[in-house]
Amino acid sequence: MSEMFATFDAARTGMGAYKIWLDAVADNVANMNNVTSTDEAAFAERFILVEAGGEAPGSGVRVSGAAFGDPNGIVVYEPGHPLADEEGMVRRPRIDLGEQMVYMQLAQRGYQASINTFQRAREAYEAALSIGR
Repeated sequence: MSEMFATFDAARTGMGAYKIWLDAVADNVANMNNVTSTDEAAFAERFILVEAGGEAPGSGVRVSGAAFGDPNGIVVYEPGHPLADEEGMVRRPRIDLGEQMVYMQLAQRGYQASINTFQRAREAYEAALSIGR
């Protein structure tokens, strides 16, 4: 029976990690058009770091932190922008929308797989309980 409960824990921690990844992708997309002056850092893309939750099989995962993309971003010519410097340059984040959409799909599918694992473990647990009746 302990393997079955480990499956619940693995699925639960997987759902949590994928939710945090989805939150990071949403934050990246929401800030991808931010503009700063050239003397400030651009919004840095956020990446979620995940590691095994423990040594035992089924111990799940845990979010161990975040890594950040290039704070230099890209400098572009936008002379009419209020934050433009004397040469008409501003700084934008270096975030690719196509990559973010791929990350979003991967995180959504991983989240759904974790939900399915949880549901199958629950069904197996319920079947095991009904055998004992």
